[in-house]
Amino acid sequence: MRVTVHRKAHFNAAHRLFRKDWNDDKNLRVFGKCSNPNYHGHNYELIVSVTGEPDPETGFVMDLKLLKDLIQSKVEEPFDHKNLNLEVPEFKELNPTAENIAVVIWNKLRSEIKNEHDLEVTLYETPRNFVSYKGE
Repeated sequence: MRVTVHRKAHFNAAHRLFRKDWNDDKNLRVFGKCSNPNYHGHNYELIVSVTGEPDPETGFVMDLKLLKDLIQSKVEEPFDHKNLNLEVPEFKELNPTAENIAVVIWNKLRSEIKNEHDLEVTLYETPRNFVSYKGE
């Protein structure tokens, strides 16, 4: 029997979508208003899902308090109220698209979760725009 547990989290962050090797016109054509040189922000909603066999002693797939603490230390503290392009080392050279942010979050959490458990990250940039990443 495999069960999935989910933990929701939230962070606010600013970013700019752009490529340094493109001029402003091309960045505007490709990324639209998200390429604003003065940045823009989102209220990100995050769902972290862990799938595995429940422990026979505790009944937990994963202790949700532990998952909460991991998300807080690995995602919320480094990302919340930050300019992703300027203040988060992972995005110094990586365009902070929702896709890339989800992959970065997955990588930050993967090493902290048992290998036999599957991990999925779902990141909402807006209520209607969201991405999911399972490490594939």
